[in-house]
Amino acid sequence: MSLTRLKGGTLYDPANGVNGERRDLYMRDGRIVAEEPNASIAHDFDAHGMVVMAGGIDLHSHIGGGKTNLSRLLLPEDHRNTSAADEPVSADGRYLKLPSCGVCTPGTLATGYRYAEMGYTAAFEPAMMPSNARHTHLEMGDTPIIDHGAYVMLGNDELFLQLLAGQDNYERLRDYVGWTLHASKALGVKVVNPGGISAFKFNQRSLNVDEPHIHYGITPRDVLHTLTRALNELRVPHPLHVHASNLGVPGNIDSTIATMDAAGGLPIHLTHIQFHSYGVEGPRKFSSGALAIADAVNARPNVSIDVGQIIFGQTVTASGDTMMQFRNAPLGNPKKWIAGDIECDAGCGVVPFKYREQSYVNALQWIIGLEIFLLVEDPWRVSMTTDHPNGGPFTSYPHLIRLLMDKGFRDEQLATLNPEAQVASTLPELKREFSLYDIAIITRAGPARLLGLRDRGHLGVGAAADIAVYREEADKERMFTSPAYVFKDGQLVARDGTLVATPTGGIHYLSPEFDSGIEKTLKAYAAGNLVGNPAHAAISDDEICACCRGGRLLPVACLSGT
Repeated sequence: MSLTRLKGGTLYDPANGVNGERRDLYMRDGRIVAEEPNASIAHDFDAHGMVVMAGGIDLHSHIGGGKTNLSRLLLPEDHRNTSAADEPVSADGRYLKLPSCGVCTPGTLATGYRYAEMGYTAAFEPAMMPSNARHTHLEMGDTPIIDHGAYVMLGNDELFLQLLAGQDNYERLRDYVGWTLHASKALGVKVVNPGGISAFKFNQRSLNVDEPHIHYGITPRDVLHTLTRALNELRVPHPLHVHASNLGVPGNIDSTIATMDAAGGLPIHLTHIQFHSYGVEGPRKFSSGALAIADAVNARPNVSIDVGQIIFGQTVTASGDTMMQFRNAPLGNPKKWIAGDIECDAGCGVVPFKYREQSYVNALQWIIGLEIFLLVEDPWRVSMTTDHPNGGPFTSYPHLIRLLMDKGFRDEQLATLNPEAQVASTLPELKREFSLYDIAIITRAGPARLLGLRDRGHLGVGAAADIAVYREEADKERMFTSPAYVFKDGQLVARDGTLVATPTGGIHYLSPEFDSGIEKTLKAYAAGNLVGNPAHAAISDDEICACCRGGRLLPVACLSGT
């Protein structure tokens, strides 16, 4: 195949220790290759004066599955008001963009277009239910250009809880986790409000880390300990992805830190941690717990996080945490909401919400997220997210990058917020400004490392040629909104923020080893409780390829034994 050269760019590639080094990059057959002296250059792109990074990786973005569709259905006005015009046309006269719209939860097509247009080449759905895995993969497969994958939800399903409560042998639980990963073609495991979704079905309205489930008698700590141990023994690269107890509850910093410690020193990833970093100080009994949370993360090298930064404006919150979404329903804006129960599996709640600058609580939430970014010392353990769409749409990432890189801009934005929240903030005292190297870590190299994607998130020889090239500007929001070039597997897909090609993305998934004897337990459980036959549950390689519209299969290797 032909050789492509990206000439004269300034590279930021933290995985390989490259910090602002000017040099050429070469691509062939979808991969980055070494310079080939005397080779003929088929395609040459001038990147002088531009910043070159690997394609962005969003490790937590709700882009597929049942509650994402419910979110779209709940806000038709969001889609009606954002129809696109003047769509780009290919050289042979075809429209590159098919009709798709929405801001809070864009359609599948618009999701792929917008990620690619701002330099992202992969995004991962963090809440795939086993019973809904095929649908989730179909939706992700309908999302063009970007690679994708999903974390399967466990820890609230009835079989898991029955085995745990019955003190069944641990190996059967571990094999059940391994089978579920395999059958659903998942990349990792997520637990939402450990045990709490199930407890809500038994009319329990809260469940703290060491509080017993009203029916099963187990605690969230039991769930967390079992799942982290199982993933460690299955050698799954991504740590247990945890939506902790007490989301959004003032004073939840104690349960958040207890969640970290429930892993017993094993790897654990706490997601959208901003929503779990609230104190009870001050007259409103709502305060920032960012310092305590950052100190806890800094002191625990086994803990990684993503932030879940809120962005002011209209969005929709969608979560499997029915316990918390039921509580939040009266706060919905506009006044409509959905709660759903998925029998023996999980649940979901969808509540539209508008974050307002003059709301004390919303302003402090915005502050807390930024404080966490700036106070956690190791950027390799912090990933940039808005918990799309819960904290705000993923299209706000360039704005968030500017907030992190430009203290003057950050201070200007802070000055427009609720005055009480400003006084309650330590944000003005935080002088740190992220560098381009830091941004490359939290949006590329760090997520790739946390997910075990060895050939993504970097610009070394052999890596996938997923590359974003930005014109360097003082206004970092403008800089990161419209890259000069975006390459996906070596193919130019966007130029100056406009699509020029729409290839099909691939799927990252894991195939851990487990004892297939667990299928006897599954069959017995299904016979007594379920309509479906577990024999049809596992998704084959051929089927997953069909689900993903012929996208490439990108199996992720399990960690090697110690």
